[in-house]
Amino acid sequence: MTTPALLLKLTAQPADTPTLDHPKPERLIRGNPLRETWNRVDEALPAGRVYCGVWRCEPGHWRIALGPTERELFTVVSGRCRVHDARGGFEEAGPGEALYLPPGFAGEFEVLEHLTKTYMIAE
Repeated sequence: MTTPALLLKLTAQPADTPTLDHPKPERLIRGNPLRETWNRVDEALPAGRVYCGVWRCEPGHWRIALGPTERELFTVVSGRCRVHDARGGFEEAGPGEALYLPPGFAGEFEVLEHLTKTYMIAE
């Protein structure tokens, strides 16, 4: 993890080793997808933190819940995903499309096709 002084370029094919994980078992709906994360920024803000990097994931489906001050903007580089809200609606995103998840968002994240995205999370 690095904190850039000026500029940071993200690539869909990072050269170093990612952090690996899976959704928590109690959140799983379908599958048990391997998730790879290359977090490039972990910076303190005046009131919180910001994280930025590249994330890849196998197809699967699990519940998500953001904290009351946590928000995320991500852009799909390759693959497809669907984010379901708690009211039954959803948005689907593919290459070149972005989704914004507002503070306190609760719903589900579904990876339809092997996904690579860049993300920025602020708390």
